[in-house]
Amino acid sequence: MSVLLKLGWFFRRYRRHYAAAFAALLSISGLIMVPPWITGRLVDAIAQERLTLSLLLSHLGLLLGVGLVVYLLRIIWRGKLYGASYQLAALLRSRIYDHLTLMAPGFFQHHRSGDLMARATNDVTAVEMTAGEAVLALVDGVLTGVVVLAVMMTVVSWKLTLLALLPWPVMGYFMWRFGNQMHDAFSEAQRQFSLLNDQTQESLSGVRLIKAFGRQTQTQADYSAVTAAVSRANLAVAKVDAKYEPVIFATVGSSFLLAIGGGAWWIHHGQLTVGELTSFTMYLGYLIWPMFAYGWTLNLLERGAAAHARIDELLDTAPQIPDTGTREQPASTRLDVDIRRFTYPGGAHPALENIHFDLPPGASLGIVGHTGSGKTTLINLLLRLYEDPQVMIRLDGRALADYRLAALRRQFGLVPQDPFLFSVSIADNIALGRPEASLDEIRAAARLACVDDDILTFPQQYDTPVGERGITLSGGQKQRLAIARALLLDPPILVLDDALSAVDMQTERRILHNLKQTRQGRSNIIVCHRLSAVTQADEIIVLRHGIVEERGRHMQLLAHDGWYAQMFRYQQIERAIDLDGGGDG
Repeated sequence: MSVLLKLGWFFRRYRRHYAAAFAALLSISGLIMVPPWITGRLVDAIAQERLTLSLLLSHLGLLLGVGLVVYLLRIIWRGKLYGASYQLAALLRSRIYDHLTLMAPGFFQHHRSGDLMARATNDVTAVEMTAGEAVLALVDGVLTGVVVLAVMMTVVSWKLTLLALLPWPVMGYFMWRFGNQMHDAFSEAQRQFSLLNDQTQESLSGVRLIKAFGRQTQTQADYSAVTAAVSRANLAVAKVDAKYEPVIFATVGSSFLLAIGGGAWWIHHGQLTVGELTSFTMYLGYLIWPMFAYGWTLNLLERGAAAHARIDELLDTAPQIPDTGTREQPASTRLDVDIRRFTYPGGAHPALENIHFDLPPGASLGIVGHTGSGKTTLINLLLRLYEDPQVMIRLDGRALADYRLAALRRQFGLVPQDPFLFSVSIADNIALGRPEASLDEIRAAARLACVDDDILTFPQQYDTPVGERGITLSGGQKQRLAIARALLLDPPILVLDDALSAVDMQTERRILHNLKQTRQGRSNIIVCHRLSAVTQADEIIVLRHGIVEERGRHMQLLAHDGWYAQMFRYQQIERAIDLDGGGDG
């Protein structure tokens, strides 16, 4: 029952829906007592040879009227009760999604995608059934049981009622045991379902790599092992579920046996009529549903409790980056960065140390360095994906924490090295941040990103579906689509996180030239390995093992003859060799 208490907030919000449903159920519970009573009267009338046509027709008309009213009342309670439970599912899924959008990258490193999907699907469905079918079974079962027992004891015979109920305490004991077993079995089944989701998602996402390495057989074996574990867990749930009905049928059979035997005895001694026993057995048949409802309620409540605990565990995880800021729009995009030391949660060594620089509005900043030098970490801190007391970054003189997260991130347009594309058309992917943008605006952004010509070669052009994660496009095309997406937003600060790595040198020069022409007065941060991308930057920072090894403009760094100058000369030689090789081909 604890899960019902935890859902009290929802029942209070939709109390009118539940009140209407309960009123309809209560009315139905009273109305269905009429047919057995009429049947008993007709049986006695036949036995006593006093049945007339008018009596028969009046009773049949009453039965028809009761049937029509019950039909209408069932439509009402189903619409109200199940409609409310569907709203609960929508609310929970919305809360889960909103909560996940607040989570920092570190959260997703510790929670697998399949597990999160299972909590948002199967677990929510189990809680939805608790608020719908479980409440129905509980309330309708209780109402029907109470009304039937009251009628049986007052209208027919209280002694026969007590005799028929003798097997019920035994059923209650077994239901309690099965409920505990169901909670454990269902929790394990949900855990195994999460693992199956993980395995399925990874297998589908990596299917090309699996084929390239000839891992089909091993992957199939691993997948079969996971599905077998899921089958065993679900079988354990089914075994517990299968125990409910035999106990209920045994209880019902015993109750009928005692009722018929005791009723025959009291008829023989003139303390009961055949019609009354007929009504009593029909009423006893009505108790089959409350007994099933009792078992079904315990089953659903245990499933719901296990699922609700998993959802609560997710929602109770506090965001690592609290959204407590109040400021909306900075007057200036000036960035002041002062990082004394930053270490990832659980890390042993600092990822960044002694990083100090400022980026005036409209300036361009280049960030370069070897792999693992801390370039992406610095970008993550600028976007407030991580924070630390020893990290102080100000936007327009205000700490990043002073801004609402949504408002802060609207100031940045990020193009990552491995951009994510959705399974929609090319136009929809470019217009992700501005869904109201016209096709002309979308094409203008695509031309700036030097991808318009490529798109026009596709049969459906801008209506071409890109496939899951952009699988139908090349790496360079995906990067340029992501750049077009950012340019359509025209953000105050554009961040290219090695976003030109998959395009050729000529295309890179064209894109950078377009950026310089169209983004005058707006800031650009270019993170790259190919140093030709930052030669026009107002300042270049060279990171090495998390610290600033060199800084200055392009010509100053060449004169310094450090890592930057050596790498630039190496890349120039590499480019010349590639050009010579291309000419020979």
